[in-house]
Amino acid sequence: MHLRHLRLLDFRSWPLLELELDPGVTTLVGRNGHGKTNVLEAIGVLASLRSHRVASDAPMIRTGATTALVGALAHNAGRELTVELALNSGKANRARLNTSPTRRLSDILGVVQSVLFAPEDLALVRGEPAERRRLLDELMIQRRPALGGDLSEYSSVLRQRTALLRSASGALRRGRVEDSAAVLDTLDVWDGRLAELGARLVSGRIDLLHRLRPLVVDAYRGLAPESRPADLTYRFRVADAPDESELSDPELVEAVLLAELGRRRRDEIDRGMSLVGPHRDDLVLSLGDEPAKGFASHGETWSFALALRLGSLELFRSDGVEPVLLLDDVFAELDRHRRAALAGVAAGVEQVLITAAVGEDVPDSLRGVRHDVVMTGDGSDRHSAMTVSRRRDDGVEGARHAGGDDAAGVGGDDGGSDGDDDENTITGSRATP
Repeated sequence: MHLRHLRLLDFRSWPLLELELDPGVTTLVGRNGHGKTNVLEAIGVLASLRSHRVASDAPMIRTGATTALVGALAHNAGRELTVELALNSGKANRARLNTSPTRRLSDILGVVQSVLFAPEDLALVRGEPAERRRLLDELMIQRRPALGGDLSEYSSVLRQRTALLRSASGALRRGRVEDSAAVLDTLDVWDGRLAELGARLVSGRIDLLHRLRPLVVDAYRGLAPESRPADLTYRFRVADAPDESELSDPELVEAVLLAELGRRRRDEIDRGMSLVGPHRDDLVLSLGDEPAKGFASHGETWSFALALRLGSLELFRSDGVEPVLLLDDVFAELDRHRRAALAGVAAGVEQVLITAAVGEDVPDSLRGVRHDVVMTGDGSDRHSAMTVSRRRDDGVEGARHAGGDDAAGVGGDDGGSDGDDDENTITGSRATP
């Protein structure tokens, strides 16, 4: 699949961006903090309904705005589809598919599919379990969009149930036993729903892991042939957990979760938090007999993080899907061997978007269209802008306007250039290769 057009409105530092895209490589070059990553983040949000950088939507809405819009025209499986996501401050987000409002946000999952590799991916190896759960869930819902609805509902049930636990905990501490009993009666209903939804998520993660594991192991072996063998296992955090191979059965998992919820209820009330469910599980990464977290060298950590993303790419391909590959300022961080390995894979992908602080950081084998990203304006009007494209593969130097009168300059110029940077900059009218 590939994107033909990307539109951002009041998304982070972009008041407006209209970016025409083609298959092949597109490189966004600019200083750190000028808005390059925001473009890749927006594509990732369309693909998974989540940001790889923040847990809430608020930071993605431009200061002073109440709504951020991300839209795209996607070519997927021989069809042209338009998709739009509105991130709203203080009210529910909304989505459109082919201009029609969707009943649920998850209805747009699968239209855009992407794999992103960024320096932050080191946290997949070094960081907390939430980072690795996010990896599994983002892959899972892109491949099985129906589970996106389950994940969203599970999050809602978890919030409601945790609020009840806090109420029960507070009532008991104040000696209000009757109030606590009423809350506990309600809690039984939420336990059942959490176990049902949680079981579907756990079994979905396990099915995904069984497909992903050999791909990641092979990718790691190619990146670090001298290292210890890599492995991935699922940690289901309940007492006397079944074998991983049994967790693909949602009925069994639901029964185990219900039993564990009953066993841990007193602990949950005392602490006022939900201690049971897939939100507590982990994906354990190991090298040989040791966990990668805390034992992997810096080079092994980079290799494992990259292997997770390359394995994800190959997983999509095994499904007959060619996702958009997003590479966020990673080539400057990789050594020669890993740069070459990543460049070799990227050269064979249908569409690749790369960000870099310096154009020379991008390997020569990944030539294509280059856009320069700059920060312009002052004070509250400071925002990202993009110069019109120039090709890296045809020797054309310097920026040029594209799209005729549609490519308006920052100051409202009609496209003429006198060499001043602002005259070669567009805030979002059109950037075309």
